[in-house]
Amino acid sequence: MSENCFHCGQEIEKERILFDERIFCCNGCKSVYEILNTNNLSNFYELNKRAGIRPDESSSQFEYLDTQEIFDKVTDFSEGNTSLVTFKIPVIHCSSCIWLLESLHTLNKNIKYSQVNFTRKTLQVSFSHNELKLSELAIFLTNLGYKPVISLETADKNVEHLDKSLLVKFAIAAFAFGNGMFLTFPEYIGGEDYWMEHYKGLFRGLMFLLATPVVFYSASDYYKSAWYGLKNKIVNIDVPIVLGILVLYGRSIYEVVTDYGPGYFDTLCGLLFFMLLGKIFQKRTYNALSYDRDYKSFYPIAVTKVDFDGKQDNILLSEIKVGDRILVRNQEIIPVDAILINGEGNIDNSFITGESESISKQPGDKIFAGGKQIGSSLELEVIKDVDQSYLTQLWNKEAFKKHETGLDTLTNNISKYFTFIILGIALLSGIYWATVDLEKMFQVVSAILIIACPCALALSAPFTFGHIMRILGRNKFYVKDTITIEKIARLNTIVFDKTGTITHRKKSNIKYEGSEIKEFDLLNIKTLLKNSNHPLSKSLYEFIEVKDDYFPVENFIETSGKGYEANVRGNIYKIGSAKYNNQESKNLETAVYISKNEEFLGKFIFKNEYRPNLINLFKKLTNYKVFILSGDNSSEEDQLKELIPNYQGMAFNQSPEDKLNYIQNLQNQKMKVAMLGDGLNDAGALKQSNVGIAISDDSNSFTPSSDVIMNGEKVVTLDRYLNVCKGSITIVKMTFIISFLYNIVGLSYAITGHMHPLFAALIMPASSITVVSFTTFSTWILGRKYFKKGS
Repeated sequence: MSENCFHCGQEIEKERILFDERIFCCNGCKSVYEILNTNNLSNFYELNKRAGIRPDESSSQFEYLDTQEIFDKVTDFSEGNTSLVTFKIPVIHCSSCIWLLESLHTLNKNIKYSQVNFTRKTLQVSFSHNELKLSELAIFLTNLGYKPVISLETADKNVEHLDKSLLVKFAIAAFAFGNGMFLTFPEYIGGEDYWMEHYKGLFRGLMFLLATPVVFYSASDYYKSAWYGLKNKIVNIDVPIVLGILVLYGRSIYEVVTDYGPGYFDTLCGLLFFMLLGKIFQKRTYNALSYDRDYKSFYPIAVTKVDFDGKQDNILLSEIKVGDRILVRNQEIIPVDAILINGEGNIDNSFITGESESISKQPGDKIFAGGKQIGSSLELEVIKDVDQSYLTQLWNKEAFKKHETGLDTLTNNISKYFTFIILGIALLSGIYWATVDLEKMFQVVSAILIIACPCALALSAPFTFGHIMRILGRNKFYVKDTITIEKIARLNTIVFDKTGTITHRKKSNIKYEGSEIKEFDLLNIKTLLKNSNHPLSKSLYEFIEVKDDYFPVENFIETSGKGYEANVRGNIYKIGSAKYNNQESKNLETAVYISKNEEFLGKFIFKNEYRPNLINLFKKLTNYKVFILSGDNSSEEDQLKELIPNYQGMAFNQSPEDKLNYIQNLQNQKMKVAMLGDGLNDAGALKQSNVGIAISDDSNSFTPSSDVIMNGEKVVTLDRYLNVCKGSITIVKMTFIISFLYNIVGLSYAITGHMHPLFAALIMPASSITVVSFTTFSTWILGRKYFKKGS
């Protein structure tokens, strides 16, 4: 009697090792079992009885990975004592593999976290490279049975393109479909033709030969998906598709062998041709959504480019090229991999590593995209295009996701019940027709399984949201993901931050009160203003008309919500609120106070300029509860009440924490809240809200917690974006109805035996084409309704 290894499940051939009352096939399997047992990870074997993978005992060497040049090429990120690397691991095959590989930090204290991408078969690991060499990490994984595949292709991290195997499968189906129609056409119209009667066996045989690779190769993804689902006790939407394909193929063979008829080989090839065409469309849509989710949605709309003569200019991030110089201010995310030219870097890489550990940087050092500067502004020289920087990979990380359910979950749930219902209908119909007409039973069951294919149901949400995301993006409303669209549609409360959101400033709206400031101090103050991303500081920077020279800024300290100070050319300057400068605010006004070496110089008074047509916006938001928050005082409360007659509440002198708590209180009252802020002091409130909308004019403010980045000039048309999102949900529901109507009508005919599988196979792709056409046309109409050309 053969014995099987407890770890890998393989039959024991050479050696038999007994350990802990269990049998193992080699020392490698025994060692892995010991490691798991020692670290209380024995649940690994309960997840899947045959989950283990036999370790590679060839003692492969990975020393070459420790060569600095190769290390730099293979790793995604390396700073301080932390490195991130993504390995390709083809043998990841089940839930227990994922569970084990994401528990690596419990097996090795030098591994900080690990994350599996099951579909791509990749593993990302964050580790301490000073304690654990990259080669040792690779050997560690190999000893566990998960040997990484490292090649030039994986090291280059090429951008994934459309899966070529899918195109090959589609091409085979298209070839078989086209030639199959040609071969079967004479038989359909030939009648009693002698020539056709004589050669029909040949044509049917050719059709069988054409259809077979389509069934077993072109449709292979459906078999795999259905099998993996059933293996994990999930009945997914591919199960009825597979049953329909097999029933139709089997029925066709039966008809040809018994000379009952020509079969449905041409129909089957046409069915898979249209299904694979839909799959290509769907894959392209998902790829487009993935692209929209990377830097275009999350990066700042614009960055500050610095010319070699010191002139600053705000340009689109996508226009940044290698060799350009950019300015990064305090608390800003570095958008591209770059070299530090001027300034003292104090980089917080918590966005990348999850640890708030600052790394000091000096001119000449490399700085990775994704780091956040804490302190004075930096002048950087770009060394990588924005779409090649590491930051573009960050936004699928679990740390940046809000736990939400959306229409995708709804679609899957509907599909799950849909599948059981269809299988039940097919079974009952089969039993009935078996007692009435056994020949007709095959036709009825085939028609039911084919016509009930839920492809249209699966296509409706991604196609609709793909179009909507592009429409919104073209109109400067950058949505993070498709779930955000659903969340926007459910909103009933909108909270506006005042400064920088519903207001903007011009030079003519600033005046100075205080003692005369010498040019020496003005230059220093302007240098210090350059380091802040606050809207008041940026407006003041533009207002002060002196030559913009770069001076080193030392000991930069910012107190959130109050102000900041630093040493510039031997003098300490403080810029911020009255209290921050030990002054009293005598009037209700918006002002920036400035001190030099603890001596008060004066204040710049700002008069708010509200965005035009705001009153029309608030008139259109009658279905929403509107609240106003501001870090400023209440000097403009009366003006705001005139502007927003339907407001529900206002709060002034709000710190960043106050704003977050305010949002939380509204949510506790069962409100679905959107927060509009300038993305600076509002970061906490943006993250807390159901939908965080960061407003950006020409700023390179960056908030990874926001769900939407919106151009400032579009704030006054917010109602249009809200209506488009609501309309998109309506479109998705209508596509569901269309899909169900096709199935209801088709099933009614199929169950009664009045529908031939040929017509069933034609109706199935017709439903998908109808859904795609409907959602394309309806989203275009929706976009035109709210975003006419030139509006």
